[in-house]
Amino acid sequence: MKCLLVEDDLQSRHILKGMLSTSCECDIAVNGQEAIDSFRLAHEAKRPYNVIFMNVTMPVIDGLTALREIRSLEKDMDIPPGLKIKVVMMTASGDPRTVIKAFKEGEANSFLVKPISKNKLDREMATLMVEE
Repeated sequence: MKCLLVEDDLQSRHILKGMLSTSCECDIAVNGQEAIDSFRLAHEAKRPYNVIFMNVTMPVIDGLTALREIRSLEKDMDIPPGLKIKVVMMTASGDPRTVIKAFKEGEANSFLVKPISKNKLDREMATLMVEE
């Protein structure tokens, strides 16, 4: 499984990458613009990601905006709905408005509130793999 971890905080990025690397090949982006660029480059190389774990609050382009742009790119690429990339949004705040926006506007597959434990991440990965 190939994943993209989009996280601007160095410590969080290091911890999450360590947890993810046991179950997938993991690339890193530090803001929403890098996430969009990485998504596009992976498709151009014919090596798309299976899942993106994306922080909501980031510099340059925030996670929700990046998610909407990635969904727009999928439409432009004629990717069928059943083959869209799985996206897990992550935030330190469980603000219900943010959660609703992630699902409704960005078609997120899941939403995790930090701190994220290894058990929580493993359960999420298992759920995502079942959905494939």
